[in-house]
Amino acid sequence: MSQDRILLSQAHITQVEEEFVLDALRSGWVAPLGPHVDAFESEIAQRVGVAGALALSSGTAALHLGLEGLGADADSCVILPSMTFAASANAVLYTGARPVFVDSLPGDGNLDPALVEQAIEMVRSESGTVAAVMTVDLFGRCADNRAVTQIADAAGIPVIEDAAEALGARTAVGAAGSFGRAAALSFNGNKVMTTSGGGMLLSNDADLLARARYLSTQARQPVPWYEHTELGYNYRLSNVLAALGRGQLSRLDEMIARRRAARARYEEAVADIDGIRFLGSPASAAPEQAGDNYWLTSLVVDPSVHGLDADTLVAGFAARDIEARHLWKPMHLQPVFAGAQAVLSGVSADLFAHGITLPSGSSLSDTQIERVAQALTELLSVAR
Repeated sequence: MSQDRILLSQAHITQVEEEFVLDALRSGWVAPLGPHVDAFESEIAQRVGVAGALALSSGTAALHLGLEGLGADADSCVILPSMTFAASANAVLYTGARPVFVDSLPGDGNLDPALVEQAIEMVRSESGTVAAVMTVDLFGRCADNRAVTQIADAAGIPVIEDAAEALGARTAVGAAGSFGRAAALSFNGNKVMTTSGGGMLLSNDADLLARARYLSTQARQPVPWYEHTELGYNYRLSNVLAALGRGQLSRLDEMIARRRAARARYEEAVADIDGIRFLGSPASAAPEQAGDNYWLTSLVVDPSVHGLDADTLVAGFAARDIEARHLWKPMHLQPVFAGAQAVLSGVSADLFAHGITLPSGSSLSDTQIERVAQALTELLSVAR
């Protein structure tokens, strides 16, 4: 890889994080669990505004345990967005439940609440059971969790929020990770903040969290020897990685601000070019109105104006040593989920065909951001 290559979303580590990790190493707590894990759980719960949190090895593990706590099993299904990362749907399969996919809203790519209602009706008309509805806060912007929760509540179905991409985002009624009976965060290396690999299960339901905590440590019984009466998982986060997360959390707001600044420059670069739209809130929106954490700046090109598709744009950036990527390929188009039920409008397929994400990391220099902005205008100018 060229040293000049601009990456999509690189981890941003400073001396702050080094000092946290060094403290963990010197304390001797290098195995799973320890004081930094306890503190990290408390600090994340306080930041999001929920009663409790459980630090885990990945966001996928958090979704898995959350779904188990809501009763997802082989006799049920889970309704979730088609436009998401595969982990959302894979966690459903881990429980034995069937995924039922719903399409997106064009404005931000998040799931369409009206289609969630249709999906519930479809499943129940076939005498099926819906264990949960999963929302996904796509690319760092909260879904319309309030509307989905109202629909699910009316149907007597719990909601789980996949907030893996959205820590720090919020709406007028709550922060990402605070919606539903349970929520999951991811601290993967490409997120706004990272623990290298890791995740968190959040909930106001103490019983759900206690059950997940038990399962996450191999379902070990509280006796002096290793006794197991049911299947458990090795899902806990290490104390060293939790220390890294605490350092990152202390800098979360400044990292979000930097990503917002990159988004602002990209918006400015194409402000006079027709046929371009960005997903989510503009960077010019006031922070209390925007709500996004600007994890990845995502834009969609109108092919009738530019004659461009996502493949062409991604290749054009690659030729300039810049990493850009397609939006998530919808789950209903993935071979592994062929045959899965879905309620579709065509929006997610269109977003995938014509949308890309741009380099958005908080460690990007002004010079790198300018290179991306210039490349974007060049690619659009050639197409016109």
